[in-house]
Amino acid sequence: MKITGAQAIIKALEKENVNVIFGYPGAAICPFYNALYDSKITHILTRHEQGAAHAASGFSRATGKTGVCVATSGPGATNLITGIATAYMDSIPMVAITGQVSTELIGKDVFQEADITGATAPFCKNNYLVKDVKSLPRIIKEAFILAGSGRPGPVLIDVPVDVQNREFNFEYPETVDIRGYKPNYKGHPVQIKKIAEAVKKEKAPVICAGGGVVNSKATSELVKFAETCNIPVVTTLMGIGSMPCDHELNLGMLGSHGVYTANYAVHNADLVIIMGARVGDRAMGTASKIAERAEIIHIDIDPAEIGKNIAATIPVVGDVKMILDELLPIVQKGDVDKWTQTIKKIKAEHPLKYTFKEDSEFIKPQYFLKTLSEMAGENSIITTEVGQNQIWAANHYKINKPGTFISSGGMGTMGYGLPSAVGVKVGRPECRVITIAGDGSFQMSMQELGTIKQNKLGVKIVIFNNSRLGMVREIQKQRYCGRYSQVILNENPDFVKLADAYGFKGEHINKNSQVRDAIARMLEDDQPYILNCFVDPEEPTL
Repeated sequence: MKITGAQAIIKALEKENVNVIFGYPGAAICPFYNALYDSKITHILTRHEQGAAHAASGFSRATGKTGVCVATSGPGATNLITGIATAYMDSIPMVAITGQVSTELIGKDVFQEADITGATAPFCKNNYLVKDVKSLPRIIKEAFILAGSGRPGPVLIDVPVDVQNREFNFEYPETVDIRGYKPNYKGHPVQIKKIAEAVKKEKAPVICAGGGVVNSKATSELVKFAETCNIPVVTTLMGIGSMPCDHELNLGMLGSHGVYTANYAVHNADLVIIMGARVGDRAMGTASKIAERAEIIHIDIDPAEIGKNIAATIPVVGDVKMILDELLPIVQKGDVDKWTQTIKKIKAEHPLKYTFKEDSEFIKPQYFLKTLSEMAGENSIITTEVGQNQIWAANHYKINKPGTFISSGGMGTMGYGLPSAVGVKVGRPECRVITIAGDGSFQMSMQELGTIKQNKLGVKIVIFNNSRLGMVREIQKQRYCGRYSQVILNENPDFVKLADAYGFKGEHINKNSQVRDAIARMLEDDQPYILNCFVDPEEPTL
């Protein structure tokens, strides 16, 4: 039986067990949406295509599945780009499907034509411009394999409107052979043995856990390894949740906005074991100097990351979980007791501390987040925007379960938190979902309140409102002598009235004495809520 290319896409998605997609229709993707009408796949209509990409990302990170987003040609496709780049930097599996102008018109600059495959090539694992409808089943199969295997990431499929309308005999392949693509999961046994030897020999080791630990679901193996060898653990921003925050060996987040003890440990270690981390500049700005002082073990599923930013003494390509499974039976604790006692002393001398007054005129974000993490419970997932709100959350909201801290790391995308929370709540409706935002970043995607309203999603929204682009202002204060250029947002809307316009509850608070009761009101049901917290513009992250 012959079906159209559009119908074939739907059938292929169903074969890949896709039950939710996020998107925004347009003329060049209309055949797809016509075929979707007869499908049981749930479609979430976002209010902006970038919101669809971020929602697919949040859905993926909360569920472990490959997120799917859809847009039309031209501006619809280009509006996906930031979300695709965000997923690429943070290794999030995603398949983006875009409509394209008719095949015979490609390259003629017709209405709503954009070379989306060319535009996204630098930050996709692969992308496809489909010119032959018969290749659609193979391409979709390949896309899902590529997105979800090896180091996960986004794949884009661009489908001209005439290809969507063309009929052919549909047959979906069980497997495909992608020439040259053979991701390595199992670490080399010789390298794994070298890790065990280094751990036994060195006296001041530290583990740096990145997002790859969370992606590979290696939390329990990491904890067992750290406990067996009595090695302290630091995390990157993406690695938050890879080890419970309240574990005595967890030193917290390292980097330019991290915890003193975490940075001390990395800069004074004689062995740094990097697991599933890119060694980005905000995490290890002086990576070359660290490598001069310490032996570096770098475990990563992507061979391109090993040696890129730091010279590795012992490089190991493979899946973190599988490598730890091989390592645990042979590893032995080294002579590290003096080192761990030193780290405990440093941790006690340099706690994350802050002072606040109950009836001050502003909310202390650190106190708010500590209180929120106590009251929200471990069945909560938080997403964050980017800026001061993100750093406060990373350092002060206690995460004890992997996959419950969702934030834009490598790309640092403002506007990510709210739409990603949409995807999280769609994927994990049984969980409480809270997004932590700043007033600047919230306004980059606040149109997604409409998506929350239409789909009855109980997303809780906390806004740290200092009427500033706080992180940029902080940089201008420190590095540019307080010459504040274009960081003032004095004409913000009334966010509680905005909540009311959508039929949501909300309130303003500006005193620390109000925090606990306000959080209780926000959390009492599973309905949307905006809690607008006035924060001192001078409140720093560092």
